[in-house]
Amino acid sequence: MSGRLFVIGLGPGDARLVTPEAQAALDLCTDLFGYGPYVDRVPQRSGRTAHASDNREEVGRARAALALAAEGRVAGVVSGGDPGVFAMASAVFEAIEAGPPEWLALEVTVVPGISAMLAAAARIGAPLGHDFAVVSLSDNLKPWPLVLQRLGAAAGAGFALALYNPVSRARPWQLGTALDHLRNLLPAETPVVFATAITRPDERLEIMTLGDADPARADMRTLVLIGTHETRRIGRGEGLRDWLYAPRAARASA
Repeated sequence: MSGRLFVIGLGPGDARLVTPEAQAALDLCTDLFGYGPYVDRVPQRSGRTAHASDNREEVGRARAALALAAEGRVAGVVSGGDPGVFAMASAVFEAIEAGPPEWLALEVTVVPGISAMLAAAARIGAPLGHDFAVVSLSDNLKPWPLVLQRLGAAAGAGFALALYNPVSRARPWQLGTALDHLRNLLPAETPVVFATAITRPDERLEIMTLGDADPARADMRTLVLIGTHETRRIGRGEGLRDWLYAPRAARASA
């Protein structure tokens, strides 16, 4: 079987953060699949067909890409950030597991990308420099009580948090509920970062405390970073954004 499938991470938004490996894979693709705004980030070229689809059609686009690869084409499935972090890599392997036996023989390559959490952390210092957890606030594929359970377990164990999918048009209330839940577990002065459209021209980065964190500051493009009681904030003076970092040494909790 001569077809191939690449699952490609495009990074957080800035074209300079698309890795050379990702660009080389894109150059090989005869067909490109993905959520419309991600497909639009890849410059058009002759000889490659774009197949854009809606945000909730992950498994369907994975199957379509696999079917073309099985026909001998070189298909690419693109994701923002890293394809293995709440993105298309899992959908592709889910489709393979449930699909026809011939898909098992395909050459499938997952090409990593710079995730939004790492790009946001780099902008603000080193808030993920010690142990951290990554949680999606979307309850499309898991029940909301499980989201709160995982948030509480991670915060209670002293992990910094990176929150993906904090709000959407269908879920405008969940970030506020999650922040209220965390206020019962963490000090009010715990730093919170709202990182919106990270590395893109309309990037916005705001540092607040958990006590003052306003969920209205987030939209569908926002990643939320939440520190711990050990997170350090370095004030830099008027006109300069403060730095946050996680100390390299952690104390045992009481």
